[in-house]
Amino acid sequence: MLDDLDSSLKRFFIYGLPDLQNQSETSVSLSFVTPLEGEIQQKPAINLFLYDVRENLELRRGDWTMERQANGTAIKIQPPARINCSYLITVWVNGDDPQEEHHLLSQILKLLLHHPVLPPELLIGSLRDQDYPVLLKALQPGYLQGPGEFWQALGGRPKLSLHCMATIAIPIEKETGEWPLVLENQPRLSRLS
Repeated sequence: MLDDLDSSLKRFFIYGLPDLQNQSETSVSLSFVTPLEGEIQQKPAINLFLYDVRENLELRRGDWTMERQANGTAIKIQPPARINCSYLITVWVNGDDPQEEHHLLSQILKLLLHHPVLPPELLIGSLRDQDYPVLLKALQPGYLQGPGEFWQALGGRPKLSLHCMATIAIPIEKETGEWPLVLENQPRLSRLS
């Protein structure tokens, strides 16, 4: 599921940012590694670091649905869990050129703000054909306590970054058994003594 999200995001960035489609020496690469200077090999690069995965309790649904079967029974189906996947997005350029870095971050920012939902035609694997869209939120507070602490924990110098949260649906498959369908309702009255 998470690998399908990474692949779908990669497709989304390639589709939405023409510089990523350029095959020249100046083309921008895309990576998902830990954002450390030595880890980013090909530059310029956009790095999407998945740093947190947790259930979105606000979108949790408790109502089960019943799916009719051909044999006259029904199966109870639990709604999927909605999961927030938080990415830290950084840009890595050759040398120390903050203007090129800011230019790429601006393009990413515009792309994310224009698409609150990951376009369905760009979804890959298990994210395709889901009943729920893949939601995208940018510039919302993330789960990092402070960006400075994050960079210090990695042993690197602070770097300008964007936060993006993608919300996906993960099916919860529990064995519920088959239940007979109730085809009519006949109320019965009993005598009071």
